[in-house]
Amino acid sequence: MGLLDATEYDPRPAQRRNRIILIAIVIALFAIILYFIFRYYPEKQVINHFFEALEHKDFEAAYGAYYHDPDWKQHPGKYKDYTLNQFVLEWGPSGDYGPITSHHVDCATEPHKSGFQSASGIIVVVTINNRAESTSLWVEKKSKTITHSPLQAVCN
Repeated sequence: MGLLDATEYDPRPAQRRNRIILIAIVIALFAIILYFIFRYYPEKQVINHFFEALEHKDFEAAYGAYYHDPDWKQHPGKYKDYTLNQFVLEWGPSGDYGPITSHHVDCATEPHKSGFQSASGIIVVVTINNRAESTSLWVEKKSKTITHSPLQAVCN
């Protein structure tokens, strides 16, 4: 076989390889975008569940959501530091927010690494009853328990 007897160039394998590379890049970009959109979804859902129970005046369910323990009545001694009565005083109609009728999760963010080297939770910013100021709540990543945030976060 001589130099002039070479087979004709077939561009299909190169085109197929380029297509596969392009599809892989698009899928990777799509996965990265989805990750950044939904990375705090579980924590936002915990806050939504908590406030929906408060809006329906179901303080027992809200208390269970606060501690992420729907069976909290089975072991009430576990939560003796913050009882249901204290919870209702803070989050009920006589609390700082009055009767909670609406809420909106504005954003969720992790605290800056400078102050918290190994942050165990997420700050979720919520607007309650369409107030001008928002409230920052802390949701633990693993246990999904809720507390007041030690830091105030602002949504961008």
